[in-house]
Amino acid sequence: MGPRAIFYYNDVFRVDLPDNHRFPMGKYESVRRSLQNELREGAVFRVSPTATFDELCTTHARSYVERVLNDELTRDELRRIGFPGGPQSIARATSSVGGTLAAARALFEPGAPRVTAHIAGGTHHAFWDRGEGYCVFSDIAVAANCILREQPSVRSCLVVDCDVHQGNGNAVLFKDEHRVFTFSMHCAGNYFSPVEASDLDIEVPIGAGDAEYCGKLEAVLPPLFHALAPQLVFFQGGVDPLANDRYGKLQLSRAGLRRRNEAVFGLCAQHGVPLVVTMGGGYPRDMRAGSADTFQVIQAHMDVYRGAAQLQNNAARWAR
Repeated sequence: MGPRAIFYYNDVFRVDLPDNHRFPMGKYESVRRSLQNELREGAVFRVSPTATFDELCTTHARSYVERVLNDELTRDELRRIGFPGGPQSIARATSSVGGTLAAARALFEPGAPRVTAHIAGGTHHAFWDRGEGYCVFSDIAVAANCILREQPSVRSCLVVDCDVHQGNGNAVLFKDEHRVFTFSMHCAGNYFSPVEASDLDIEVPIGAGDAEYCGKLEAVLPPLFHALAPQLVFFQGGVDPLANDRYGKLQLSRAGLRRRNEAVFGLCAQHGVPLVVTMGGGYPRDMRAGSADTFQVIQAHMDVYRGAAQLQNNAARWAR
């Protein structure tokens, strides 16, 4: 048996939120525990480390990192992010980055798998000196920047962002980094801040379903992989394109999301490219633990990681 996929998780760094808060903090632990029960032999689970000050400063302004770590963000800055200040939020923010960075580094260890993941992260709304939309730091940007420094053989990274919202922070953070190509496929008109320019943006109209969404993705991704020949791929696998998502405005089914996932996974296998998977959005309308909405979101997230584990299980047949 070859190496198994490595999944990092940071739900041990939980932020206690008021009952009426709209962020589904509990889904992270639910997804992780369910995956551990289901994938006992299919993946290795590790607690996410926290990112260091220097690692965060590869991507974010030193003054901003200092103020976050010293719990000095203003009330307005915290409001834009959507979380309170305090030690819990700091630990969660730094572990959200640390887990994705550890997942990326694990791909380059001796006997490494070809697929790793973080059951968190995907915080693509963080900018150089500010955060928004539940994102304090950009985990994918920090991970990519660190790998580019540490692994001279990696000269091209591709970020495939399929969250329902544009990866606006990553678009700006990588604007002048020619070694990282940002691809964002998101819902048109579903923005809570100004639109930025990724290297390639694909907008899907409000109300689009499986066929329209997946058709667009399957038309664009293969030539992109062929043209870029990436040596590392980050997949932001948010499940908020799911029908009935609180913020999504698209109409994908779980089957449609699985088709989306397979489009990304299949190309990584076809081109022999190591892959890091992160979580991203997924917001049930009814956030009660036992609700049908919450179950649907948790299962859709699990589908992403089930697919990642299966992809690694088949890694012996990947292109080299």
